[in-house]
Amino acid sequence: MDGKTYSLIENYMASCMDDSAHDKEHIYRVLYNALDIAETESRVDQDILITACLLHDIGRGEQLRNPNVCHALAGGDMAYKFLTENGFGADFAENVRHCIRAHRFRKSEPPQSMEAKILFDADKLDVSGAVGIARTLIYRGTVGEPIYSVLSDGTVSDGTDDTESSFFKEYKFKLEKLYDKFYTQRGWELAKNRRKHAVEFYGNLLGEVRESYEKGRERLSEIIMPSDIQTDNQKGE
Repeated sequence: MDGKTYSLIENYMASCMDDSAHDKEHIYRVLYNALDIAETESRVDQDILITACLLHDIGRGEQLRNPNVCHALAGGDMAYKFLTENGFGADFAENVRHCIRAHRFRKSEPPQSMEAKILFDADKLDVSGAVGIARTLIYRGTVGEPIYSVLSDGTVSDGTDDTESSFFKEYKFKLEKLYDKFYTQRGWELAKNRRKHAVEFYGNLLGEVRESYEKGRERLSEIIMPSDIQTDNQKGE
């Protein structure tokens, strides 16, 4: 791929990015992760891989405007249209479309090609570790979701019992479980190295929040008298 072709694709990508958790810097991190993984695999079409990495999240805007839209499916179709309209062959565009459609956690279209598997792993790497925690918090805040939920007994949920969406719920049901879902050995190794940072952050955040609630409720109960006692005191005045 020459510089002119790369710039054409890169500029189109940049024009589609309007989500702070899925901005162009996320795209570059995924691309760089993918190039790292690709060095350990054989028979990788670098042009397909680079193009798919650059365009894998161009459908995010459609999903933000309509939550019923799957950004992977929309983005795959957008990429196919863009590529065929700009002189790329139909086979090339279809291979890129498959990579994009398969990069999301879905059973309906798992990655089949090596390029699709590398993109999947590279994208999941950017949800792992400290970067993944930061991006998840940004995204959850953008859509108005809280960090945690408080259960009916007044305790802070660790995320496993949340009925509503929260960062802790996202961690327990997605971030915590993504480390055994990689297709490449290199992707798994990189994710394993990052995992401890996410575990430590989640544990520290949960511990701090729970400590505030437990000690805070105890202190407050020593200050605020129950209504029935307050009423009896007022009667005796």
